[in-house]
Amino acid sequence: MDSPFGLLAELTYSCPLSCPYCSNPLNLAGYRDELTTAEWQRVLTDAQELGVLQCHLSGGEPLLRRDLVQIVNSANELGLYTNLVTSALGLSRRRAEQLRAAGLDHVQISIQADEPVDSDRIAGTPSFERKIEAARVVKELGWPLTVNVVLHRQNIDKVAEILGLAEELEADRLELANTQYYGWAWRNRDALLPSTAQLERAETVVRAARLRLEGRMDVIYVLPDYYSRYPKPCMGGWGKRQLTVAPNGDVLPCPAAQALPLPRASVRENSLAWIWADSPLFRRFRGTDWMPDPCRSCDRREIDFGGCRCQAFQLTGDAARTDPVCHLSPDHGIVTEAVQAANEGERPDDGALVPRPHRGRAV
Repeated sequence: MDSPFGLLAELTYSCPLSCPYCSNPLNLAGYRDELTTAEWQRVLTDAQELGVLQCHLSGGEPLLRRDLVQIVNSANELGLYTNLVTSALGLSRRRAEQLRAAGLDHVQISIQADEPVDSDRIAGTPSFERKIEAARVVKELGWPLTVNVVLHRQNIDKVAEILGLAEELEADRLELANTQYYGWAWRNRDALLPSTAQLERAETVVRAARLRLEGRMDVIYVLPDYYSRYPKPCMGGWGKRQLTVAPNGDVLPCPAAQALPLPRASVRENSLAWIWADSPLFRRFRGTDWMPDPCRSCDRREIDFGGCRCQAFQLTGDAARTDPVCHLSPDHGIVTEAVQAANEGERPDDGALVPRPHRGRAV
């Protein structure tokens, strides 16, 4: 067992956006009893003592926490590298300067599309211009800037324009991440899953851009699981390198694990060290001993660790099954059927979306 390298601190699930691909849990009301400032400071201290080096401050929208500057300052004093994962709504120049003084190291801003109409429609609220303004403030204050765009059927055909926008903003890094189908994205899968032709066009554009922008901007392109021959390793292995702390103190091996029927682990009840090393939740799928065939006898078992436990549960109802994305899975037909449906000729590329409900304090 390795020490955890990264902590995803989900400070709140409140958010001014209502993105239809949001990976936050469907039961948002169950997370209103958020950790206090002092509790988060204790979590950060325990994480640093466990060996965590990077702290990603996320949500929801972390800027809705009035104590965000205090939390950043505490992480900085512990020597943690801090990354703010934000919609940028609420990132005024004054707030940005406060976070800079507190020691924030990096800012990642989500953008939903390359222009206001589509971006605001997908985000569920007018936000594009405020995001662009905030991105410029980030660069003016000397932070490294990552632009994150979740790709799906309704924006993937504009990937060239998205690359152009990131270049205009002088982003240091662009993450083009195809949608992962958990939470609200699962409810919207039929309207979000791209076609094979869309993916092929996008990959051609991204390959050319990587060559053109080499040395100026890193372009990360995350393939969609449903179109892969083998599944991705779950967070580099279940309980191996990463951990997530939810707003209410629940500790998870990955951000989507809330839905799994496994014993709960909370920093309000146990130490982070015990949860990481000994809790039934973190031990359940750690390593390879738990695996059924075909994973148990596969020479890739130490590469992809059987794939995503949350995806296996989402698609089959059994978190211990081989991830159906894998072409060797006995359940692979579930994924094949979804891909076939996404490639039906009459399917629109702007279908209706079920928005994630707004839940948040005023920014």
